[in-house]
Amino acid sequence: MLTRDDCRALDAADPLAGKRDLFALPEGVIYLDGNSLGVPPKAALARLKQAAETEWAVGLIRSWNEAGWMDLPLTLGAKLARLVGVDDDEVIAVDTVTINLFKLAGALLNRTPGGIAAEAGEFPTDNHVMEGLARFTGAKMHRVPANTRPADLPEGVRVFIKSGVHYKSAEMADFAGYEREAAARGLSVIWDLSHATGLVDLKLKDWGAKYAVGCGYKFLSGGPGAPAFLYCAREEIGQLEHPIPGWLGHKRPFGFEDAYEPDETIVRWRTSSPSILALSALDGAVSVYDGVDMAQVEAKAGKLGDILLERAQALGLDAACPGPGARRGGHVVLRHEDGYAIVQALIARGIIGDFRDPDLMRFGFNPLYNSHVEVFDAAEALADVIGTRAWDRPEFTAKKAVT
Repeated sequence: MLTRDDCRALDAADPLAGKRDLFALPEGVIYLDGNSLGVPPKAALARLKQAAETEWAVGLIRSWNEAGWMDLPLTLGAKLARLVGVDDDEVIAVDTVTINLFKLAGALLNRTPGGIAAEAGEFPTDNHVMEGLARFTGAKMHRVPANTRPADLPEGVRVFIKSGVHYKSAEMADFAGYEREAAARGLSVIWDLSHATGLVDLKLKDWGAKYAVGCGYKFLSGGPGAPAFLYCAREEIGQLEHPIPGWLGHKRPFGFEDAYEPDETIVRWRTSSPSILALSALDGAVSVYDGVDMAQVEAKAGKLGDILLERAQALGLDAACPGPGARRGGHVVLRHEDGYAIVQALIARGIIGDFRDPDLMRFGFNPLYNSHVEVFDAAEALADVIGTRAWDRPEFTAKKAVT
């Protein structure tokens, strides 16, 4: 097991160490919840200030053209495309994960009618939106066991929703293998990259993936409720009819025509006026990835998780995620019957993780701002809280709503 000096040496040799200074980290806090809401990059705060106080307050309506507001979903989409391993013109920053799932799944079912499938235990919205779409379209909804592969899906399934990294277990999907099996079965996979983008070294195009959505507020640190994005492979765009057509997806939006004629590019997935302040914050946040090797990001995330997992093993804690040395997402999940109170006791010490019912403690690592030493210190604090039963106090055990 690593010592604190070992972790200090890892930090000294870390090629990503300089990125930490790009974030507005609060004093006295070890933040291990980047898998839910990332720490704001200083560039995001500056970009938001510029968009509000200069572009909006001074430029007013002129900024739709002069400040590039109208094209922001596309220019930001191009930056995000590089983080997921596709071409610049195949991603658009728009709407939310839920809406984008509905749009892609609806378009795919319209082209090739059939059933819909999502895993039991998948992030709830992925199941909920598919249930809603099934009610509207009459498509059969299949809730399949966790880790059901495309080759084993029920007959007739045409659309399958799958997380690239599971929000609870941190298990990472076999992207390429799933795509090969999906192609053989004649079905489409829509990847939910919410817990993968900005952390995993994604190569969607190389893996054969054609459709994906992702959010901007977790590892991308774009702010609470930051916009999502939608990826659609170039060769598929013209074959799919957007189920929520709107004026800005029109081929000639400023022609103000009654009849809808979709744009032939990724623009057709745009529906209405973009949320410029939110997009601006995310645009600034993504700049921290300039020049970053995502393979290094993914590798460091694994190492940070291993530090906590190895200490947890020594404490006799059960891990609800892949163990040390295994490939997983950017968070680790530990199981304890008093997990809620333990997390609250850690938060009181300035170590912020989160809890998921019924007994899961999650600790998420962003390799751009988390250091090896602070994860070591968090692991030692966890050991102390458990060993001394510091969690067994009314203010920690009284359960409140947890986001």
